Amino acid sequence: MTKRKIYIGADSAGYEWKQTFAAKLREEGYEVEDCGTDSAASCHYPVFAQTVCKKVQQAPDTSFGILICGTGIGMSMCANKYNGIRAAVCGDTYSARLTRNHNDANVLCMGARVIGPCLAEDILHAFLEAEFEGGRHALRVAMMADIEAEQRA
Repeated sequence: MTKRKIYIGADSAGYEWKQTFAAKLREEGYEVEDCGTDSAASCHYPVFAQTVCKKVQQAPDTSFGILICGTGIGMSMCANKYNGIRAAVCGDTYSARLTRNHNDANVLCMGARVIGPCLAEDILHAFLEAEFEGGRHALRVAMMADIEAEQRA
């Protein structure tokens, strides 16, 4: 499996995790681009969701986005506003693996105030290492894309 480029962003609540995960992923051979924030100072998560999602849109077959905020929910809501982005909030490894297997998710969102850092690292790897299964799931992903196109027309 070829490692995809990772675009990672966080708000103030996820800043520490972003720093830690970016460093670990680089050590594991991933190309990682830090999309901010640059400190634990209060900031607005939509800014970082936008940056990450626009970059994933430019290379949807060769990149993933990782977004971290307090709950993961705000980042997910923002991310799913972008065409072609399928973002999922995951708080367990099973969901992280299956959102890749069945939904071809390309952005993982996590909540730094909801789960611990060790579990978050396991979720991150479950997401990155899982493959889209295609088959009947490809039809469902295409159906989601059709809904997206219809709603945005």
